[in-house]
Amino acid sequence: MSSRPIRITSAEQTITFSVGGHDPRKSSTVLDLVSGCHDQTSYTDADRPSSKPWDAGQLPKVHLPTKTSEDRRGEMSSRFISLLRIPLLLLLLYGFVCSLDILSSAFQLAGGKVAGDIFQDNVILSNPVAGLMVGILVTVLVQSSSTSTSIIVSLVSSGLLEVKSAVPIIMGSNIGTSVTNTIVALMQAGERNEFKRAFAGATIHDCFNWLSVLVLLPVEVASGLVSYLAKVTVGSFQLHSGQEAPELLKTITEPFTRLIIQLDKSVITGIALGDESMRNHSLVKVWCKSSSFVSSVNVTAAAAQNCSTELHCGKDSDLTWITQNISSQINTEKCRHLFVDSGLSDLAVGLILLASSLMVLCTCLLLIVKVLNSVLKGQVAKVIEGVINTDFPYPLGWLSGYLAMLMGAGMTFIIQSSSVFTSAMTPLIGIGVISLNRAYPLTLGSNIGTTTTAILAALASPREKLPAACQIALCHFYFNIFGILLWYPVPFTRLPIRMASALGERTAKYRWFAVLYLLVCFLLLPCLVFGISLAGWQAMVGMGAPFAALTIFVLLVNLMQSHSPTHLPKTLRSWDFLPQWMHSLKPLDKLITKTTALCCSPARLNDPDVVVVTPDTTNIKPESKKQSQQWYDNPALSLPEEISSEPRVFRLKGLERCNSTPL
Repeated sequence: MSSRPIRITSAEQTITFSVGGHDPRKSSTVLDLVSGCHDQTSYTDADRPSSKPWDAGQLPKVHLPTKTSEDRRGEMSSRFISLLRIPLLLLLLYGFVCSLDILSSAFQLAGGKVAGDIFQDNVILSNPVAGLMVGILVTVLVQSSSTSTSIIVSLVSSGLLEVKSAVPIIMGSNIGTSVTNTIVALMQAGERNEFKRAFAGATIHDCFNWLSVLVLLPVEVASGLVSYLAKVTVGSFQLHSGQEAPELLKTITEPFTRLIIQLDKSVITGIALGDESMRNHSLVKVWCKSSSFVSSVNVTAAAAQNCSTELHCGKDSDLTWITQNISSQINTEKCRHLFVDSGLSDLAVGLILLASSLMVLCTCLLLIVKVLNSVLKGQVAKVIEGVINTDFPYPLGWLSGYLAMLMGAGMTFIIQSSSVFTSAMTPLIGIGVISLNRAYPLTLGSNIGTTTTAILAALASPREKLPAACQIALCHFYFNIFGILLWYPVPFTRLPIRMASALGERTAKYRWFAVLYLLVCFLLLPCLVFGISLAGWQAMVGMGAPFAALTIFVLLVNLMQSHSPTHLPKTLRSWDFLPQWMHSLKPLDKLITKTTALCCSPARLNDPDVVVVTPDTTNIKPESKKQSQQWYDNPALSLPEEISSEPRVFRLKGLERCNSTPL
């Protein structure tokens, strides 16, 4: 069907749309036009506005209306409402952080014992690829890299695992911890452009971690570089146990979250260390206070001993008895939280908390985005965007990214949680306040900040666990340092930005791709590789080598197709010779669309009042590639590239009353 123009004319402007030519079912939005029209105004020559306002030799007089008392009251009420948005935003942020904490507890209740079982087989963990996948799976299951790291420290300090074997698990834990902000990005799927930016900002952490692992894991297996540097660093210092650094964020959130749920995390560690008695213990903490009592008992010894008053022993015929002091603990005070006496299983409590925390998380995030959009508009948005995203003047522009790294490291060190920092940054990226180029160094700095927190926590470990804990924490630190050296200093090597941009564009076109990405990267792929690794190195090489060769070949062909297609054979200049499902997601999208088409009523699609409107984008000037990567959608920060050229569905209400404007 060919398109036909619609011209809507008013006294102020003329808007021309191109109608038709597209299936209404594929349109992106449905908008209701306001009923009614502007009256057609006829001007005489005397009162028609002059097209040259400077003809009189002076500026035209502007008569400002005097403010009435109602206008003043309206201004005061609007200012008061604006002031109320600030405490409302802080309250929503508090609920957002608390829901993240409860979400982590829910995952630990649902999968904590399974995570402990995964850590039990130390023979499997000695395989670096299996260890990497174990680190990803365990961190995804418990939603806490600190919990998985503490289990690794216990395994190393008990002699069940070597530090060199623990390094791949730490790398996997670094990948698994980024799943939280990817889940947060899914909450912004309601608006296409916001979702595109938010998902790209969340996955930039994933891309950095995966690329770093692909380079550093083979280097670590071949040379032991990271573990050797950590060992040398620990050996060069005289370490002494100290007090753990105070956690500012937990000090604020724990008074509320402790009323919801409290966990006994020693159960997971005990299962990982092989303590079978811990399997019957619940992760839900019941007793919070206990008292120690010392009792004296007589124990008979099989062999006769020389008795003295110091040994507290005596003889009775042929038996020798010895008095021993036995200490025991008695629980004195129960914990106070919702599930202390519920009688539910850990899985049931975990599922309840998972559903409720996701609901609160989604609600808080949606409200945060709405409040931020109302606060950050106009000149306020311009100022904030300028402060966060502007670079230093030449020749110091390169310092801006490193300053952003320091800012990210400092903020993460203060709140002692990289997941909370990156998750809180995700909606800001979504609404366009923080650009993707600036979010990248902030995320890298957050990685450094969480390692310094881990180092301080390791220094507070008991004396017998101190060297192992410090080595593990330093391995985490050096892994992130080497990753930054690989993927940040040279602009050409900042591949995570381009990869995250491509993922954001893909999810903007197919929103279901975000869920598919989450399942594949954090669940299906780790499980598949872990299963193959159990079969030995032969199976790993036999299946991994062809897959790696095919991936490298596809990347090289794509690179040459975009830069120098003439150097390729005619067949390889495009992927059209392959079946469509091998080089496009359209067939899968059609299948998913058909399965979810029940939400679209046929009556609505056949509504005669619904027309397809295609915005005219012929006069839009192309901007630079650097600007297009910033992806602003805030009304004060919008870029021309984000004006969609896709058709939109408009429901024209009340136009039948507009007889003066023909369609």
